[in-house]
Amino acid sequence: MPTTNVHGIDYYYEVTAIPPAQQPPIVPLVLLHGFTGSSSSWAAHVVAFSADQPVITIDLLGHGQTATPDDPARYRMERSAADLAALLTTIALGPINLLGYSMGGRLALYFAIHYPYLVQRLILESASPGLPDVTSQQERIHSDEQLANDIETQSIAAFVERWEALPLFATQQALPAATQSALHEQRLRNRPQGLANSLRGMGTGAQPSLWEQLPALSAPTLLLAGALDQKFRVIAEQMATYLPQATVAIIPEAGHTIHLEQPQTFQRAVINFLQT
Repeated sequence: MPTTNVHGIDYYYEVTAIPPAQQPPIVPLVLLHGFTGSSSSWAAHVVAFSADQPVITIDLLGHGQTATPDDPARYRMERSAADLAALLTTIALGPINLLGYSMGGRLALYFAIHYPYLVQRLILESASPGLPDVTSQQERIHSDEQLANDIETQSIAAFVERWEALPLFATQQALPAATQSALHEQRLRNRPQGLANSLRGMGTGAQPSLWEQLPALSAPTLLLAGALDQKFRVIAEQMATYLPQATVAIIPEAGHTIHLEQPQTFQRAVINFLQT
């Protein structure tokens, strides 16, 4: 169970190394999960990705086996990104390729903008630069606070049931029963305080808008969106108009969670991008 203390927080991570004959200078691939996820969210992909490079998966603050601080401000995007920079400086020892899904994608984008010297290539799956105006941000902060309160006052099982019923995840109903069951069990392993404070500290409303900073991002960037995920497909196409080096890949027959719904297509898109 590898953990590293970063700025007073114990972070859990896993490293899958490549065969000895292919040791560095190969750039490692770092995977950041979404809200209610953990390192195990990437279990179906680690073997394929680690054939060409070391793979690092991290339990983000308040998730999985990483610590869950009491103070919601400790989860804020700038502090979570600073934690990530310190952690990767310790275990990666150089620049990385960075892949983030949903919440993890928002953190990955923030990280790439603020720590450009650490990111060689960036992959964003169903992610956004945040909300563009103060009114939208305030409305989202209010709704996230209501959800955070519900998480703390209801059972984790009740929250997960409600979360899985969101229209955003409707396409997950087509997943094999075993995959749905494993995803459900993984979500249940999270702690209410960690999820609630994650919403308060680094939810979409709390996140600083990054739209105006996109033109400064020089790293080649792959934007992945599901063809059935109308909202994030539009966001990906809009982001591409701001980014200097962006490639958009719309994945057929996939919704928000591409890496679960179309795993082989997802793997091919990621590997092709990294090898280009």
